[in-house]
Amino acid sequence: MPAEQRGSAYRLGANRWGVRYRDRDGVLRRNSPFQSKSAALAHYRDVIAPELRGEPAPAPELTLAGLVELYLQRHAASVRPRTIVTLRERLALAVRAFGNVPLRDLERMAGDIASWQARLPERSRYGIVQALRQTLGAAVRWGYMTTNPATLAGRNRAPAPRTVRIYTRDEITAIAAELAPMYAPLPVFAAATGLRPEEWQALERRDVDRRARVVTVRQTVSDGVVVTLGKTDGARRQIPLSRRALAALDAIPPRLDSPLVFPAPAGGVLNADNFRRRTWAPAIEAAGIATPARIYDLRSTFVSEALHAGVPVFTVAKIAGTSVRMIERHYGRLLDGATADIADRLDALDERATDEAADDR
Repeated sequence: MPAEQRGSAYRLGANRWGVRYRDRDGVLRRNSPFQSKSAALAHYRDVIAPELRGEPAPAPELTLAGLVELYLQRHAASVRPRTIVTLRERLALAVRAFGNVPLRDLERMAGDIASWQARLPERSRYGIVQALRQTLGAAVRWGYMTTNPATLAGRNRAPAPRTVRIYTRDEITAIAAELAPMYAPLPVFAAATGLRPEEWQALERRDVDRRARVVTVRQTVSDGVVVTLGKTDGARRQIPLSRRALAALDAIPPRLDSPLVFPAPAGGVLNADNFRRRTWAPAIEAAGIATPARIYDLRSTFVSEALHAGVPVFTVAKIAGTSVRMIERHYGRLLDGATADIADRLDALDERATDEAADDR
């Protein structure tokens, strides 16, 4: 029987450590950060090693910090890397406050969590608390806890949605006129497809099917690195290409040094932060566009126009790669206004049925 492996700790920086080990398939894995070498090795001993042996981690000894690492490790197999980055950032505040608390003790601390929750910044409170609820909910499902103290702490009220900024066609034309030829088609294309910035950053020419008039989202950019998405329909969605979108693609100056549709000047992946600061902001100012005017608002423009055109909310959500709930939350006013159009369609259907019945007679 082969000897059981031992995880090895490595230093990341001042008071930051990680642990490396090989999983059951022999693939080298890393977990970090931990506040000390002993904490990193304890995490391997108490959490990772039992899992490698096919045993559950001993619930009484698992702290919130250990649970967070375990949850992120398991959750990473089914979500985008950027999602894990966001969760880690949000959970950092909970780990700072309760990281060393064993889960058996945390179950009795709903009141402490409620007090901590009340001190969080108002705009970011919902996401931070939701991440903690999500993590502790997994602990309950896995048998490490019997109740979720973050849920017992009280209601987690979502903040009012931010005002949706919709660009007019004239504004998009004005912005495009202030951009260099290689990026002038970008605002038109983004507003006509609803792609997220990190999605059109990674878009390649092979992703565009002109005959079928669709673009397939195969990749995204996470922390400046192109990441291939999964092979499921939810991960690789297809977006219809309107005549405006196709015309924008036709207007892109051809280049052979990069497969990307909107590459950086040198041919690599466009740096979104640099583009916003050096290119987008000056174009907005030169075009006389009222601010705030985010690049992401081009996506909102697509959703707004699709709803206004009568595309069903479920279809819009599927194309945009979001949920119906998010569409309803941010674009509820447009959905309310669509009810009259639905009534008109039903009336037209009734009239057509009546005419057909009269013809049959």
